[in-house]
Amino acid sequence: MLDGVIAIGLGGLFEIIVLACVFYYVFLFLHGTRGAQVLVGLAVLLVILLGATYLLNLAELNWLLRKVSVYIAIALLVIFQPEIRRALAELGRQPVFTTVSTDKRTVIDHVVQTVVHLADHKVGALIAIEREIGTRAIQETGTKIDAPVVPELLGSIFFPHTPLHDGGVIIRGNRIMAAGCVFPLSQRVELHKSLGTRHRAAIGLSEETDAVVIAVSEETGTISVSYRGRLSRGLDDERLKRFLTALLKGQKPESAWRRMQDQLDLTPEGIAKSEQRIEPEGSSAS
Repeated sequence: MLDGVIAIGLGGLFEIIVLACVFYYVFLFLHGTRGAQVLVGLAVLLVILLGATYLLNLAELNWLLRKVSVYIAIALLVIFQPEIRRALAELGRQPVFTTVSTDKRTVIDHVVQTVVHLADHKVGALIAIEREIGTRAIQETGTKIDAPVVPELLGSIFFPHTPLHDGGVIIRGNRIMAAGCVFPLSQRVELHKSLGTRHRAAIGLSEETDAVVIAVSEETGTISVSYRGRLSRGLDDERLKRFLTALLKGQKPESAWRRMQDQLDLTPEGIAKSEQRIEPEGSSAS
């Protein structure tokens, strides 16, 4: 084994480590997205074709595959355009700090209060809370509000038959920036057919930005939260508050790459870890 490492050389070993890290983080970033399924399918297809050409001595087909591989790179840029854009946006983010400001806590409380009230009365709602990636283009599709986040105003926007109740609301900081906005719909074919336009819009916006999007079903009053293209359904007020606090709270200064990796962990275990980090802060503050 040692002789094999020496034969490869330190330079070759370094290249193997670098490529392994690159592939690992690419798969980690695409995990749970529609890009992962496309990548797996494409990889399986290429392996089958290359294996068949070598085993069956199909020289012409093998030559064609090598020539086409140049264009596959361009195709990958088109296929993974949403994921690439999301990664570049994450790398360009600025560091944030560890505490949750009083304004942020107040906004969370007001949003939760409003959402629970709407859910109890089965009033449909779509609320996006902007984080680091701007949503100006989405805001321009609606009506500018620029008003403080208070339950009375936020709830009245979604009251049936009002002019802005069909669109989405965008919150930045402690301000309602716009209402009646048109959110992009998710094009993922694997989404359950029971999901309506409101939930697909929530997923769509969370795929294109890092916003936290809350959807309330007008049929069942179910509260859902979409983040990074992943939808969590059936939340109550306590779980919704913990979820929002975990996603909207600041983090200690760290590298953009590390921050991007951490925020991809939206499994129940990952959210639980975020909540565990919040609880000591809350106990120390009290």
